[in-house]
Amino acid sequence: MPSHQIYRGAVLSFKDDPATAGDDAIVFFEDGALLLEDGLIAACGEANEVLDQAPQNTPVRYYQEHLIIPGLIDTHIHFPQVEVIASFGEQLLDWLNQYTFPTEQKFADVEYASKIANFFLDELLRNGTTTALVFGSVHASAAEAFFKASHRRNTRMICGKVMMDREAPAALCDTAESAYADSRQLIEDWHGKGRQLYAITPRFAITSTPEQLAAAGKLKTEFPDVYVQTHISENRSEVDFVGALFSDAKDYLDVYDQYGLLDKKTVLAHGIHLTERERKRLQETGSSVAFCPTSNLFLGSGLLDLKQLEADGVCVSVATDVGGGTSFSMLRTLHEAYKVLQLQGQSLCPMRSLYMATLGNARSLHLADKIGSLEAGKEADFTILDFNCTPLMALKQQHCKTLREKLFAMIMLADDRAVAATVVAGQCLHERDKHATNQAGSPT
Repeated sequence: MPSHQIYRGAVLSFKDDPATAGDDAIVFFEDGALLLEDGLIAACGEANEVLDQAPQNTPVRYYQEHLIIPGLIDTHIHFPQVEVIASFGEQLLDWLNQYTFPTEQKFADVEYASKIANFFLDELLRNGTTTALVFGSVHASAAEAFFKASHRRNTRMICGKVMMDREAPAALCDTAESAYADSRQLIEDWHGKGRQLYAITPRFAITSTPEQLAAAGKLKTEFPDVYVQTHISENRSEVDFVGALFSDAKDYLDVYDQYGLLDKKTVLAHGIHLTERERKRLQETGSSVAFCPTSNLFLGSGLLDLKQLEADGVCVSVATDVGGGTSFSMLRTLHEAYKVLQLQGQSLCPMRSLYMATLGNARSLHLADKIGSLEAGKEADFTILDFNCTPLMALKQQHCKTLREKLFAMIMLADDRAVAATVVAGQCLHERDKHATNQAGSPT
């Protein structure tokens, strides 16, 4: 790979949230370019200006009728649930017992875990996702396999071995002691190795004893820079079950709070049925909620009230939640998010959607200094979208008069076919077919 490259096409990025900063948050070049140097963005701007400052003979990949955006970021997804996706007919707790737990038992086999980890990462890239916050299975060896697969690709991933010592099949239960020891070893081996990061991962309060949650809290105290990921208030039956198991807690969130698991690097998936007290405490601790619209609709869990969470100062990201979620595509996820909010009389404009899936999600993960936008010094993770990826998209785009209209049509109608290419640390790891041309117009 050359030390310098140029990618040319329409370029869209964000400096801030368009919902609060308006158009000043948007960076758009109709004919733009990125200059890459050793896996980083060296320059982003109007194509002529970037071409002028590039070293002589820098190769140029020119994507006409395409849009270059920051790499998409997914803040909640399960790599052992690839095979569980689109499993019929249950709500959360029955769905876990009927589909998820039997499937996750396969991940005791390291060869199998490695096979699925590679498939999973390639599927993310095929959908334009360059960073994700990932649940593993209970097996430390499966998390190891995932990190190895990600490290080979140089993708920036955050993953954790699930901690789970009750309310699950015996084959999937660890102990408080083994979960602590395995997680600690994985942190020492992988957190900060290349682009890999670690998340302490109690599955949810139901499947961890107080002793195991205390062990998770001990890890967070010993390694304050690592993430915490878990679930909260996805399903009303789940909330009731947590209340019965932890009768001394004020509410669901307080279970995690009692064990020191809430801070700015804590991401709690779902948060549909939170109380006012819980929302206030989330704001106080800086903990964030991952909005998982496709999963919430598929499992019949409920509708997240984004307006209320944001009014209470809670940081909200957006995520696929595969395999409860039904697509790896963040575009499809944003499509469903729009519908969830429409049902509550709320709106999600296309600029805000793409901000949430890029810089917004990077901010929620405290990685905005590295990823999430296209500016000099950032890691060169980006996605190239094809406005004419299907006959229907091509027809619709002919009638779109503004960039917002074009983006909204993309979010409503597109899927993985819209991703022409995905670039990770300056290296193209997915290319749907050959779209790029050089400046002379011949295929590269």
